[in-house]
Amino acid sequence: QVRLVESGGGLAQAGGSLRLSCAASGPTVSISGMGWFRQAAGKDREFVAHTGRSGTYYEDSVKGRFTISRGDDKNTVYLQMASLKPEDTAVYYCAARTSAYSAVADASSYDYWGQGTQVSVSS
Repeated sequence: QVRLVESGGGLAQAGGSLRLSCAASGPTVSISGMGWFRQAAGKDREFVAHTGRSGTYYEDSVKGRFTISRGDDKNTVYLQMASLKPEDTAVYYCAARTSAYSAVADASSYDYWGQGTQVSVSS
């Protein structure tokens, strides 16, 4: 069983930056890609970014502001967030999947999830 542990959330002012990290442990050789989702209070979980064998993708509202990357060992994924906006406030979840063929924005295509980390952006 792959385990994902996020870190790096917190409070930022609008226009500021934060970096989220997600460390994967266990049978990570099975992972084809890793991504980030977020869920704001009272809203559905939404796709943020993905990187893996199928490529690198971003949700439109974060393009040009967020950057997803993986560590050299491929077991860590980062989300560098810049030019933060209050609407970026949410719990951010790291996710990993074994399939490389399903839509990256489809949360059901991910097999493993982290516990989530809160990001709050003040105006």
